[in-house]
Amino acid sequence: MSPRLANKVVVVLGVSDERSMAATTARRLKEEGASLILAGRQISRVDAIAKSLGAIAVECDITNETQLSALAGAAISHYGQLDAAINFAGIDVSAPIADTTEAMLKQASDVHFVGAALFIKQMATAMSNGGSIVTTSSQASVIPPPGLGAYGGSKAGADQLVRIAAVEYGPRNIRVNSLAPGFTATAMTAGYFQDATIENAFLKEIPLGRLPTSNDIANAALWLLSDEAFITGQLIDISGGQTLRRIPTPEEMGF
Repeated sequence: MSPRLANKVVVVLGVSDERSMAATTARRLKEEGASLILAGRQISRVDAIAKSLGAIAVECDITNETQLSALAGAAISHYGQLDAAINFAGIDVSAPIADTTEAMLKQASDVHFVGAALFIKQMATAMSNGGSIVTTSSQASVIPPPGLGAYGGSKAGADQLVRIAAVEYGPRNIRVNSLAPGFTATAMTAGYFQDATIENAFLKEIPLGRLPTSNDIANAALWLLSDEAFITGQLIDISGGQTLRRIPTPEEMGF
């Protein structure tokens, strides 16, 4: 059986740490035969991961459209094509709405909403024979988490953007979808896992009885980026069913 991404060129944005969803996904895509372009803001970190996977490293800030265009162009210049792209860029912006500043709202929007729009735009521009584009949302866009108005709100806006992009790019056979991970141990969330109270509070709300892992995210990403997924404009929930219930209260998490 041939690798599922044989002869596919894939861009992965947000590869900044070995513990990240992006790095785990990149390794999974490599196992399935993909040629990879890995990108992130800190090129030294990206380069180290890229070298371990025989991939091309590119410096890219999702809020910079010129760099996003260059990222898509790197796939064309190195491999002559771009077949799929996935965006994991994100920032942790958390505060009650009463304490949320204009700067925090703009920062979250620039990365999660404007950045996602520009990522889709530039990756689709470089695709000449159809393709798949995936961006990363969150369960915070589906169920309302206290203290994550800027984060969840900007992610929810990007979810609607994905649906619109799916309609607009469908005639070119470009699929656009997003992933909604639940509470997952990554470099960005490492601080939250220092207190077992938080993890235990989440576990009580997950029907499948465990937290999602980066490997769970990577497996879903692989399917969406492959030719197996005949879907577009969808938000794929990877929370173990937590979105059927709720986010724990700050008191339950020990805040």
